[in-house]
Amino acid sequence: MLHRTRLKAVLAIVLAATALSACNDDEVGDVSLGLFTTKDIKIEILQDPEVPGVTCHISSIEANLQFSDPSDMSIACRQTGEITAEMIAAIDKSKSGDIVFRKSKSVFFKTLKIRRVLDQQSQSLMYIAYSTKETSGSYKHSLSTVPLWGTKAYGALAKPEGS
Repeated sequence: MLHRTRLKAVLAIVLAATALSACNDDEVGDVSLGLFTTKDIKIEILQDPEVPGVTCHISSIEANLQFSDPSDMSIACRQTGEITAEMIAAIDKSKSGDIVFRKSKSVFFKTLKIRRVLDQQSQSLMYIAYSTKETSGSYKHSLSTVPLWGTKAYGALAKPEGS
């Protein structure tokens, strides 16, 4: 009888965790990694708040019922709308760029961050997804670029000094 009560409690926790993880409005995909695992690949959509003509899709693993999600992630960004010179003028042009997204991945201070960096020389926006905690001797990261070629912003950038 005690065994059944424990089993019911575990099932209730799994169902609650699954229901809560499905409450994300930005989630556009959820791929199970198998019947006997609590890990799923979640795919989220992010529209750049300063450059709304750019949409990124981020995939990462969520490990329900664990204190920390794995650090692996992938990012793909594309132009999905207009990108103007005014939008580019408003963004941080430093080499470290701007953080446009952050999400906690652990109760132990691990965060998934997405940073936008402008490459003025090639006139491209770079989006780097990275984990703030070292895993297996490495900081996990992924990079995607969005060229400004063909947009209203192309050619409006001042060339960096020394080019």
